[in-house]
Amino acid sequence: MTTEEIIGLSLTLLVMLAGLIGSLLPVLPGTPLVLLAAVGHRLYFGAASVSNTILIILVALTLVSILFDFLAGLLGAKKFGATWCGMTGAVVGGIIGLFFNLPGIILGPFIGATLFEMLGGQEFKKASRAGVGATVGLLLGIVGKFSICVVMMILFATNVILRS
Repeated sequence: MTTEEIIGLSLTLLVMLAGLIGSLLPVLPGTPLVLLAAVGHRLYFGAASVSNTILIILVALTLVSILFDFLAGLLGAKKFGATWCGMTGAVVGGIIGLFFNLPGIILGPFIGATLFEMLGGQEFKKASRAGVGATVGLLLGIVGKFSICVVMMILFATNVILRS
């Protein structure tokens, strides 16, 4: 491995680390940033970079991560008894919560699902249960994204090192 390749791998892994942090906080797009770093490394280093097979696996993992993240909040709310009103509220609350940093990110889906359930005619107890489900789903989505980011980073680094 040349000095240029070591520096390139190090810089790529730093960008991927930012993606890993982004999987926990929605300020940065987590898995898409990890994928973008891998593609950028491949474009710059060509054959000395990650293989096409691993790149395809990274694309698939990115798509799975995005789908899982989207569905986790909805399914969490549904599992705890939310109607379509509560699931819609969880999504709306999650989007609005992005503007209020970490407390908003956690409380947004809960407040949204609860509020929309109450607007749909549910009593507070049942509505708040849907809110808890939306929050649990959100947290499971974060764990899933983080795990997928770690797997992507390990696959990338291992493949690049083994190919050098």
